[in-house]
This record gives sequence, C-alpha cells and structure tokens, in this order.
Amino acid sequence: MQKKLVVLYALVLLAFVVLSARLVWIIRENETNYQKQVLSQQMYSSTTIPFRRGSIVDAKGTTLATSEKVYNLVIDAKVMTTKVKDEMKYLEPTLQALGENFDLDMDEIRAYVANNPKSSWYVPLRRLTYEEISGFQEAAQAENSNIKGVWFEEEYKRVYPYGSLAADVIGFTTTDSVGKFGLEEYYNDVLNGINGREYGYLNDDLALERTVKSAVDGYNIHSTIDANLQMIVEKYLKKFNDEYKDKARTGNGAENVGCVIMRVNTGEVLAMASYPTYDLNDTRNPQAMIGSRMVEQVTNANGYYEIKKTNTIIDDAVIAEMDEDQLFVNLNYLWKNYCVTDTYEPGSTAKPFTVAAALEQGAIAPNTSLECTGKLEIGGYEIKCHGSAQGWLSLEDAVATSCNVCMMKIAQLLGKEDFCKFQQVFNFGLKTNVDLAGEARTASLIYTADKMGPTDLATNSFGQNFNVTMIEMITGFCSLINGGYYYEPHMVNKITNASGATVKNIEPRVLKQTVSESTSALIRQYCRAVVTSGTGTSAKTPGYSVGGKTGTAETIDPITNKRSETEYVVSFIGCVPADDPEIAIYVVVDRLNADKQDNARVATVLTRSILMEALPYLNIFMTEPVTEAEQAELEALQLEITTHYTQPPEGSDPENPEGGTPGEGGNDPEGGEGGEGGEGSGMRNAPWMEYPIDPETGYRIGPDQRKYDAQTGIPVEGGESVPNVNIPLNPNLLQ
Repeated sequence: MQKKLVVLYALVLLAFVVLSARLVWIIRENETNYQKQVLSQQMYSSTTIPFRRGSIVDAKGTTLATSEKVYNLVIDAKVMTTKVKDEMKYLEPTLQALGENFDLDMDEIRAYVANNPKSSWYVPLRRLTYEEISGFQEAAQAENSNIKGVWFEEEYKRVYPYGSLAADVIGFTTTDSVGKFGLEEYYNDVLNGINGREYGYLNDDLALERTVKSAVDGYNIHSTIDANLQMIVEKYLKKFNDEYKDKARTGNGAENVGCVIMRVNTGEVLAMASYPTYDLNDTRNPQAMIGSRMVEQVTNANGYYEIKKTNTIIDDAVIAEMDEDQLFVNLNYLWKNYCVTDTYEPGSTAKPFTVAAALEQGAIAPNTSLECTGKLEIGGYEIKCHGSAQGWLSLEDAVATSCNVCMMKIAQLLGKEDFCKFQQVFNFGLKTNVDLAGEARTASLIYTADKMGPTDLATNSFGQNFNVTMIEMITGFCSLINGGYYYEPHMVNKITNASGATVKNIEPRVLKQTVSESTSALIRQYCRAVVTSGTGTSAKTPGYSVGGKTGTAETIDPITNKRSETEYVVSFIGCVPADDPEIAIYVVVDRLNADKQDNARVATVLTRSILMEALPYLNIFMTEPVTEAEQAELEALQLEITTHYTQPPEGSDPENPEGGTPGEGGNDPEGGEGGEGGEGSGMRNAPWMEYPIDPETGYRIGPDQRKYDAQTGIPVEGGESVPNVNIPLNPNLLQ
C-alpha cells in the first residue's frame, strides 16, 4: 500500500513538472499574443488633462489675455443604448435632458445614436461654459437619475477681456494653442504648458485602477504695456480716423496710422497701437477690413510670393466676392503690427541723426553755421529745400526749420563712409530684437558706403532713399536724447509661474552708446527748438516742454517706380520733458485721406492730443506756464474724461486748437552754441523776411504765392519734402 502511494505521488509530481515546463514554454513563445487577449477583455479609459496657457497682463497686473476652462459635450451612444434586463432604460431620459438643457437638433441626435449604437465619441457642441452645462450636470447627478452616456471633455479657451485693445501687441492663438502674431507668438513656448494624462482600467477584480500625470500650466508674462495709456492712444487714433474717413476718397482716414510710446531710459514700450485694428475675440470678422485697401498675393520675378496693394477699397460687396484665399490674405495683412512689420522712408525725422553723427565725428562744431540757398545741384540733380532760401542758419535753426540744404551740406562734410558707419551705430538696417513676432529686416533697405553715390548721400541726409520701421526709429531716437545709451526695446519685464512665483526678471539692457552726453544735450536743445519756433509748433502741449522732429516723405509709386507727387508719409517723433526726457512718442500717418497729404502738422496735432491726456496720467509734472486758452482747453478735456463712463465716446468731440504759441529760442545771431535769442535768430538776412504780409491771413506771401509763417518763415502748407521724380531711387526699395 505504501509503495502504491509513493508511485502515485511521483506521478502527480511528474505531471506538475511537465505542466510547469509547458506553461513556461507557452509564456516564452506567445507572451505578447496572450497579453493582447487579456488586455482586450479589460475596460480602459485614457483622458488628456489639458494645460492652462499662461496669462498676459499689463504693467499694473490688468489681464489682457487669459485662458478660461470650457467643455465639449461628448455623447457615448454605446453607454446610452446599454440594455438593463433587455430594456434601454438610459436612452430616453438622457435624450430628454439633452433637449431641455442644450440648443441641439434632437432629431439629428436621435438619428446619430440610432445609426451608431457602438459609437463612444460624438461631439455636437464645443466650448460650453460651466454655466451652460451646470443644469444638465445637476439633472444627471440627481438621485435615481437614469441619465447616462454623456460626459464633458475639458479644454481651455483663449479670452481677451478688452477685445481689440493692444491687438497688435498681444496677437492671438489658434484653437490648438499656437500663438499667432505679437506676444502670443513670440512667447508661445513660455505661455504653453504640458498636457497631463489620466489612465484608468478595470482589473481582474473589477476594481478601478488609475494613474494620473498632472498637467503643467504655462507661465504668465507681464508686459510693459500700460492698459490705460494704451486706451488713450487707441482712442485718439480712432478719433483721427473718424475725422478723416471718406474725406477725399472712400476709405479709412489713412492707409495706416501708428503710435509708439517708450520710456527713454529703459527701452520699455508703454503703448503701441495702429489703425485699423481688429477684435482679438473675433479675429476672422471681415468687417474689421472695411475701409482698408484690398491686397493680393502675387508671384514676383524671382518666384517668391509677395503682397501688393490694389486700388480697391474693401466694403461689404467686396468681402462678399472674396474667396477663402483672398479673405485670408487680407485678414493676414490686417493682423500685422504696422509698428514693427512695415517699413517706410523716415523723412525729416532722420535729420537729428545726421546732425548728431556729424557732431560726434567732428565734421561740424556746435557753432557751425550753414547757408541755405534753397536748392543744391548734386550728382547732376537739383534737390530743393522745402521752402525758399533761408540764408545763414545755425545748427539749431537748420533742425528747427528742417532745412534740406543744410543737411546735404552736413552729410558732404561727414562723408559717405562715416555716414554709413553711423547708420549702423544708430541701428538702421539692423533688427532691434524687440520681443514681438514679425519684426521686419531692413538690412537690404539702406546703403553701404561702396554703393552710395553723392545723390544717395544727399537724399539720405534728410531721411529719404532708405527705409526703417517705427520701432527702429524710436529706439534710436531715445539714444539720441538720453545721453547716448541704446537700450534694447522690450515688451515684457517679468515671467511668473501659475502660482505667481517669479521665474525670470527681464531688466533693461544697454547695448551700446551711440553718441556722447554733450552731443545728446545739443540734440535735445535742437529738438526743443523744433517745437518752440520750428516746424513742430503745433505739437506744443499745454504746461509741458516738448522736443521733437517732424517728418515728410514721398511714397514710391508701384507702377512708375518713381516718387509720388501726391502720396506721403508724415510723422512726428518727440520727447517730454524736452530737457530731461522721460518718455518718447512717435506718430506716423501713412497716406492721409486728404487732397493734400504732405503736411506733417496732422502728425503733430495727433501727438499733442495724445500727450494732453497721457502726460498727466503718467504723473509727468507740468513745468511750463499755461495760457488762459490752454487752461480752458485742459478743463474741457478733463470734463470729457470725467463723463467718459456716462456718455458714449462718440458723443462729444472736444475742440482741438491748432497748436501752441511758439516760444522763444534759437541760437545767438553770431551762430554760437545756443542760448536765449530773439525770434528768427541766426536767420537775419533770410529772403522770406522780405516777403509781404497778407493782412487777411497774417502770412507772408512768397513769389510762388506760397504762404509762410510771418515769424519763422516756415511754409504753412506743404511738407518738408520737395519731390523730384528724376532723382534715382534705392533699387532695393522697389522690390
């Protein structure tokens, strides 16, 4: 008996050994196949946990762009049609709740569920707010509820609380959180986070196992933009457009109008705006394009795509005829930031740079005087001043009266090698590297010394035949007036994480010194004379000392490839206070909607309007006496601001006087370094002084019947640029 038990035990043990060996072989040879079979019999769920894109806030913490959680309605027909004891007890209660709580075509929903009973993913509604889904959720969570087969997928929607405010600066995002234009694009990787994921499955014991990898939210960026100041700028750009809209032709008040305000001693951009603009919450609304000139995409001779303007002004009828490609091209043109992407000839705003370069190089001295003969012949071409011959002028008077002849003579003394060298010093032709997407490259749009002829040097001296961007000009100008320090312009000064901790501080960065302090002081003096007694008197702001320079430049006719005699870009670049600047402002008006476009006064008056409201807000104190008329104007402005929130912005358009009273200034009659002189000092024998004064207008009338200011001799009508269509153009400007 004992022997039989031993044999039986041995047989059982042998069977276990054989079975174990077989099991090991099966696992080794077919492990993957068996794993797939087991896993296929279990229930899994894998849900993406979206990250929250970081916010964009202004200098004072006001939210300009943020991400709000929204919900996509997902219908799981497989669960909804599940039978319990051969009955679909979830179907009708769920469909009834959907119909009661959402704006859905229930016939379409019923048809989809009936035709796709095994579907687990159908999204009839997207981006619902919590308030929109809360009613359904309450019904689903009620006791004994039979609402099944509906769930809500979470995601984030980009929201811009102030609509079109700072649209050029902020930019926008696509539905998949990819930034387009502005800060949204430039800081896309900073603002974006990393998606998380939740994994879940039912194990063999039917217990739910979960693994969660949390999402990492994006960083917040703190802009240097001041939302209140930005509102002020945009308000006056809108008023400007309303004033000139449809004035001489159908369309907006100008092709483009731009304004940038920058802190002189840090490079921080406080406000940046252009018109026309668009609503960041409705970027594809074509109504924002109405009044603009239609553009088209063409292939140039080199086989590259380029954008060309047409003569068609966009209206509802034009929009209706656009196909999708045309619509996108024109919207894309609208979305661009004019202040950093468009280039143009700066005109006479470049004259302080010419004078500064010559002073710094020693080509001229502070007491240098130059004779304005009204015109010069250079390289076989006659190039005129914008007015008549003015006689001998000091440097201050040459800048104040915007004399082209004096600038050409200064450039000749400087020489083309040093002129081109200082253009590089002032960063013309180089990107400023401002932290905004789409900054234009201008390297090919300026001359190098080996390709510059005498006529090119002459026209460059007063800001023609080379192109710049607005950000390029104002950044260089700040270095001229702040002691020579060139700060890298920037739009963001801090980056924080989702909990508010600082990740990175972005400090002002000095890149180089462009001019000496002594040269900078002289440029400030000359720029102040422009506003007190020169071409920029209408920029004088009540209570403040303003310095700056006006500019006028002809555009280039794309058909003739010559300078237009009717279309101009006018501008004013200025600083406040004039003697110790805190801020700089740059206003550009591209092709005003008026019969005569060549009057920089429209830019100075617009600048004055912005400064009158902006300077008190910035706590820049008044230093100049205020006349009774100016006091009345300030009180009227204050009343308008006070009633702003109780009356529509269009309800009252305050009077805008045509300019301040010119102050005294100028160099002494002998052409010394400066000081307080009498009216017209340095221009004692200017021919315009002999012109008769019209008793009706008070202007001097020249032989050409042109009107001149009786005190300064500055032409009342017309700009600072006198076109000569025969002067050769920089060929790169024609591309």
